[in-house]
Formats: sequence, structure tokens, C-alpha cells
Amino acid sequence: MNRTTYNILFTLVLPLIILRLLWRAVRAPAYARRWAERFGFVTLTPEQSACAGQWLWVHAVSVGESIAAAPMIRKLRAEHPELPIVVTTMTPTGSERVVDMFGDDVCHVYAPYDHPFAVQRFLKAFRPQLLVIMETELWPNIIHYSKASGARVIVANARLSEKSARGYEKFAKLGKPMLQQIDCIAVQGPNDAERFRRLGVQDQQLRITGSIKFEMDLPDSLEQKTRELRALIHGEGLQGERPVWIAASTRAAPGVGKSVDEEVKVLAAFQRCLQEIPDLLLILVPRHPERFRSVATLCTDLGLNVVKRSEQRAVTADTNVLLGDSMGEMLAYFSVSDVAFIGGSLVDTGCHNVIEPAALGLPVFVGPSQFNFQAICEQLQEAGALRTVANEDELAAAVIGTLRDEVLCRGMGEAGQQFIAANRGALQRTCNIVLENLCSFTVTDKNDRGEK
Repeated sequence: MNRTTYNILFTLVLPLIILRLLWRAVRAPAYARRWAERFGFVTLTPEQSACAGQWLWVHAVSVGESIAAAPMIRKLRAEHPELPIVVTTMTPTGSERVVDMFGDDVCHVYAPYDHPFAVQRFLKAFRPQLLVIMETELWPNIIHYSKASGARVIVANARLSEKSARGYEKFAKLGKPMLQQIDCIAVQGPNDAERFRRLGVQDQQLRITGSIKFEMDLPDSLEQKTRELRALIHGEGLQGERPVWIAASTRAAPGVGKSVDEEVKVLAAFQRCLQEIPDLLLILVPRHPERFRSVATLCTDLGLNVVKRSEQRAVTADTNVLLGDSMGEMLAYFSVSDVAFIGGSLVDTGCHNVIEPAALGLPVFVGPSQFNFQAICEQLQEAGALRTVANEDELAAAVIGTLRDEVLCRGMGEAGQQFIAANRGALQRTCNIVLENLCSFTVTDKNDRGEK
């Protein structure tokens, strides 16, 4: 399938994409808003319009990519405050995260759908000089028309799992020309680089930088939020501090059929843990806000006493579960916990960010599905900071064993912090690549106009 066929198919399925937006809006009303932006219609202030041709466009599909991009954006803004930056996302949760992190310091809109008309309309409004795509959110028309408009294109913090590489190989007539248009792919590790080479990417396009996610960007508000949560959990009427286990970014089972949602497995493990550690508190944080209500119902149906974070109620001695139904507080949840399970791994969705809990000194447990963080999970496991569990039985045993062994618990936490500290540096390397491409464009642009 080449790009012409892709565009025809994309046009044909566009009504289905709109229906999917409507369906998602039933559970998450934010999906019903700002549709015009998804088709490339953006409203800019006169000051923003005057920046056409100067913009740095950073595309971060959702929450994880937005968090990964944050240190890079902050560093660029601090060192080059004159550089206008537009950040795009695809999801409302990603949008909320960008607004929460940057406010009016950057321009934020939804990314256009990968349809020629939508992409060209967006590019006409901004005329970016450089597009930085976070991780591997690659869209043929966004890359093609960005290059056609004169922009350079780089992929930052790029990762490519074996599964994704096989997918690109199946559509080589579409994927190979797209990859060849990218000026630089800054990959997380050698294995990622080798998979890109297999897809036809040339050595001069590749740079190995490490993962920018090792650069923990702790917000100034973290200390205050941590104090609030600690007071909520270990408040009046409780004897001492109770052990706390966080299950973060848990997911629904993908697809349809008899697959079991991850929360069902986590809660089964938690109930086994309660038999050995009766005062254990579980902080349960579903990945998607539209599932908060159903997960709360699941907890109560199992006979567990639940307090929702959004209710601002104190946790009492008989509270079993604190449901993390809030946005932007994940680091605070980790900061008040003793051990962490990272979701998306006991269902086949590839695992979420294991770096944050490791950097904050928590022993980390993940299921077998790790393709989003495969190399980092393997490295953390080798360092003694992470353990892979096959199912809810092994998860329960791991939580119980670690909480009961203070030396083991402290050792895993320290191993994680040491590993993260030893792997920092990707941020500076990535920013250097961004600035190199901005400068090279500016020089070329001036020469083309006969300027000195």
C-alpha cells in the first residue's frame, strides 16, 4: 500500500473515525470538544500568527509522550525564550496534561488527522520550521507535507519494538518512503537503531541518545501534594503508618471476548495480600478517566471499602482502596507508596512508565507485556530494581514478600535510583539535535533568500 492508496482508505474510513469520537464522547465528554482542531482549523492570536515560519512543532500523542517531552520543552524555552513552540496531542488527557504543565507558555492544539486537507490546513497556519515527533507516532501525511512545506522532521526518544517493526515491514511501500523523509531519528538504544536500519533507515539518519524519560522532571508542587496525600492516608485515628501498594495506569483488556481487565487481576492479588497484611492500602489508578466509575464499582462489588481521591475524604482504618481518580498526581501517589505495580503489563498493552517509580525509590513489579518499555524493564530487572510477574498469584507473592523484607524493599528502591541516575544525559543530547536542526534550517533559509 502506497500513500495514494492510504489517502483513499483514510478518506473512506473518516466517517467511522467521527463515529468513534462520538462513541468515546459518551464516556469521556472531552472527546466531543474542539473537533475543528482535529481537521486543521486553528484559531491563533495576532501575535501567534506573526510567528508563522518560526514555530517548533512538538507532537506528543498522549500523556506519556507529553511527560517525556516536558523536560525538553522546558529546557528549550529557558535557553531560547524567543522560540515559539506549538505542542499537539491526540487525546483529551494528553491535552489536559500539556495545559497543566505549560499553561500559556506554549501554544497547544489537537494534532490534525492524517488527511491531506487537514494536515495542509494546519501547516498553512503555523508553517513550522521543525517538527519533533515524540517516540514513534509516525503519520505518512504529517511527515510528507511537513517536508514539502520546508520543515525539517526529527523523531525524538524513538523506540521501535519488534512487534512494531514487523508491522512496518508489512506496509513497506508506505512506511519506507515515510522513514526516508525523516531528517534524524534519535533512538533510545542500539536495538531500536537496528530495527530502524532493517526498515531501510540510513546510518546518517540515526543517533543513539538514550531515553529522555530518565530525566525526571519533578514539579515544584510535588512536595505539597505529597504532604496532602500523606495526611490523607496516615491521618488522625490511625496507629502508625500503614503499608501502601500502588497499582498505576491499569488498563482494560484489549479487544473483545473473554479477556479479563487488569483491575480484576490486581484486586484478586490485593485480596490475597490482605490475608497476610490486613492493614495494606491499595492506591488504584486506572489509566483512562472514563473508567474511574466502573473501577470504583468493581471494588465495592468485591466488598472493598473505597475512598475516591476526588472526594477529598480522609482514608480511615477500614479503607482498603484509595481510587486515584485525579489528573496530574501520579508522582505524588508514587511518593506515598512503598511498592509499585505498573499497569498495561498484565494485559497485552505493553506496560507504562516504569522509570518514575524506580526514580522515586520504589520496588517495581510488572507483568509480562512490556513492549513499550522492553529494554528499560530488562535493564531495571538486571539492576535488581524490577521484577516481572506472570499473573496475579505471582504479583501477590511479590508484594507480600517485598513488604515483609525491609532489606529487600530498600535494596530494590536504591538500585532503581542508582540506575536512573547513571542513565541521565539523553535530555542534553536530544536538545542538541533539536537546535542543530533549527540552526541548519535558519542558515539554509537565509541563504535561499540571498541574506548574509
